[in-house]
Amino acid sequence: MDSNVSYKGLSGTPHVKARCPQYPGSKIKRFPVPDDKVNWSQNWPQYSPVNYTDPLMTKKPAWADPDIGTFSPSFNSVDGAVDRTSFDGNYKVEKGIPLNPHGRTGLAGRGLLGRWGPNHAADPIVTRWKVDAKGEKVNHPVTKRPVLQFVAIKRKDCGEWAIPGGMVDPGEQVSLTLQREFSEEALNSLSASPSERAKLHERITKLFKSPGFQVFKGYVDDPRNTDNAWMETVAVNFHDDSGNSVSELPLQAGDDAGQVKWVDVDSSFALYANHSHFLELVAKERKAHW
Repeated sequence: MDSNVSYKGLSGTPHVKARCPQYPGSKIKRFPVPDDKVNWSQNWPQYSPVNYTDPLMTKKPAWADPDIGTFSPSFNSVDGAVDRTSFDGNYKVEKGIPLNPHGRTGLAGRGLLGRWGPNHAADPIVTRWKVDAKGEKVNHPVTKRPVLQFVAIKRKDCGEWAIPGGMVDPGEQVSLTLQREFSEEALNSLSASPSERAKLHERITKLFKSPGFQVFKGYVDDPRNTDNAWMETVAVNFHDDSGNSVSELPLQAGDDAGQVKWVDVDSSFALYANHSHFLELVAKERKAHW
């Protein structure tokens, strides 16, 4: 997406969650940005966003960048092990600072995000068919379509249900991130015994070896986004069609998750960021109820 095309989000409107009035995990209020001023091409001399980077970043965790000025990242390229390219094409860099390709958010700096520019995540959407006591697929009474279920985690940071995704480690293949994050967040593999972990690994590897259906790849309208740092993700659906690879695995919440469970895929189920949109695309692809 180049700078003169469009800054629209997934639904054809400017990003919304990236302009939430209060920045998550803080008392910081965003500078209010009306829809018609989101696009950087709109001249707006009065724009004066608060510059905020979470105090955690000043402790310089290994997964985070230092402050601009203390290092010189190569934006719009793979910078050592860190991928600073955007799925939306080249983004603008002004005075050494990257600009959110979807426009203004009312907050400068990095907020809660580790990287300046794009922060790459991976979202594994693990699904199965909902079945009755006899093992027959359950059809929805209204749409008459079979009902899908997906593995959802309840995020500890905001209490919202979400897909169990996470950040891509530097140099890591996205396919590995998808598998690692699902194992850590939904199966709590980090606390499993070595023999349990080996069993889990075997099942999960079987499911994640399938090519999966790439649901989405691009910018995410996320409440953590700022003018200079934003989330991008690859969402991939791994479907256990026969119900024998992950369906009976013991779901157990990991570090970032409060609870984990199989949830019916339905348009009425509220989800974090734009995860509902991902599930809608999965339901369409699988010809399931939405």
